[in-house]
Amino acid sequence: MNSHSEHPFERVLSVSMEDIRMTLRGMGNAPWADFLLNPRRLRGSDFLMRWSQGAWSEERLTQAVNETGKYFALPYGPSGTAPDNDVRAFELYFERLEKAGLGHIKRPDLLIYRVQDKAKVDSAVKGLNGLSELPFTTEDDAKMQDLLEHAVIAVECENSLWRAKQMPDYATPLTPQKRLDGRNGLKKAAVLPTIIIKEEDRTPLKNWQTQRKIPIHVWHAFYDEAFGISLTDAEGLFSQGDIEPTEQVFQAPGGATTKKVIYKIYYRYAYHLATIVEEPQLVAESITDKNGHILPYVRFVGGKSKLSTEALSLLDTIK
Repeated sequence: MNSHSEHPFERVLSVSMEDIRMTLRGMGNAPWADFLLNPRRLRGSDFLMRWSQGAWSEERLTQAVNETGKYFALPYGPSGTAPDNDVRAFELYFERLEKAGLGHIKRPDLLIYRVQDKAKVDSAVKGLNGLSELPFTTEDDAKMQDLLEHAVIAVECENSLWRAKQMPDYATPLTPQKRLDGRNGLKKAAVLPTIIIKEEDRTPLKNWQTQRKIPIHVWHAFYDEAFGISLTDAEGLFSQGDIEPTEQVFQAPGGATTKKVIYKIYYRYAYHLATIVEEPQLVAESITDKNGHILPYVRFVGGKSKLSTEALSLLDTIK
């Protein structure tokens, strides 16, 4: 299936089948096909968990950046500006985006600014009728140009439901690998923190970076840690053959499966971005479909992360 045939709501909430198997191992089959949202099908708690975890991790990274006192983060792409406290509102936001013909435009999730430029950024956002309207405004608009002008970096956000430090190969050293022509790496089945970049996103992100002249970084948040890498450095790893493409099957909320090529960049090639310093609460939540059927899930609430010295220094070096 071509990614552009996916509805943006389903693309954003697609979950790796590998993650589903690991999360739900031993639970047996669940009769999820009857759960309906409006108007899309939602087949299980794993997708609601994905949505909740994504919103929570992006909020934690934003909070970590904002608390440096030197920088602040602004939600920019559709998944960042969409409602984050109501899955139905989140869905309808993407329905509106699709109807406007803008559902498949790729933009980074966050923009990072210096605090000294906050008044200019706030003025530009106000002129664009608020954050939620950014995805509905073309970047050629003069007011959007004002908004983009002061950005230090743009960020593509990813997240995983793992405690990074407890992953089996977190401390496993890189060793020469035959499949990498003797270059250092790990066995294919290694389980450790990685920064994920989808093949379908590479060209759109590279084009955006070239057109807007704003460096893109990919930030991948785990439960306890977060790591980052510039898109330029990631592309270098791909071209050198240090990180190979792999194919994974993803399942959308409607049940459709799609094979996607992704790159898993070892955290050792990345910079340490943030550490959780206050754990969140895991709160029981549920939605009820139009037939009265209840679907429970767990929502992440609160918590606090701190931006690393390494990440702060990196931002300081960008002109």
